[in-house]
Amino acid sequence: MSDAYVVGDPDGLSPLLVALRDAVARELHAQLALRGERIELADLPEVSYQVTLRVDETLRSILSRRHPPVRPGRPQSPE
Repeated sequence: MSDAYVVGDPDGLSPLLVALRDAVARELHAQLALRGERIELADLPEVSYQVTLRVDETLRSILSRRHPPVRPGRPQSPE
């Protein structure tokens, strides 16, 4: 890991990739805390599933900010 990453430089990553990297890091940190700082090989499917849920949550949040849901019966304003 470069020093640039430690001080907050996203190493040229897009905002989406920065958000995904941070989501994965947060979930791995949470999983390690739950599992006593150690992830056993048998736990990888569950850890992977939890990381996937965190990434999905992040993507949905980003996409909902870009494209708010259309409410039925209300005309959508042109962009």
